Amino acid sequence: MLSFLNTPYFDDVLTSKPEVPAPGFALVVASELGAVQGIIDVTVGEELATIDTVAVHPDYQHQGLGRALLTEASARVSALGVPTMDAWTRDDPATLNWYRAMGFTESQHYLHVYANYYADASEPDRAISECREGLRPIAAFLHASVEDERVMREQFVRVHVCRRFAMDVF
Repeated sequence: MLSFLNTPYFDDVLTSKPEVPAPGFALVVASELGAVQGIIDVTVGEELATIDTVAVHPDYQHQGLGRALLTEASARVSALGVPTMDAWTRDDPATLNWYRAMGFTESQHYLHVYANYYADASEPDRAISECREGLRPIAAFLHASVEDERVMREQFVRVHVCRRFAMDVF
């Protein structure tokens, strides 16, 4: 979706929507002609609902669609008796500001590390200590502890802090 083009998720967009695990729901805002303007996908458990995706097409951003989607999602989660909604996101300033403005509180952190041959030919080899004979890694997506951020940033071009935001929905 174009919503992610100028964010740290620019290359982490699926070409088709995965099945929302039950229970859960998806909400879509569309124009009269059927053009998708915004979406939110939520997975719901007994004690926690997780926003898997929230996105508004760039042509419709800053018009309240994200807030409207979140408001409806929160109402549905609350009606199900689930006390908390959370989301994980990377270090995009606009996204971080949006979650804070919507009443979420930031808590846990870890790193997303991309080791990519095209950023630095030695990155994948540094990231993967063992490789099957005859195979050479070109790219790897890895998780690391936030305590290792300085070291990861020294070794890899693309490192993002992944952050958990949560809020009570009651």
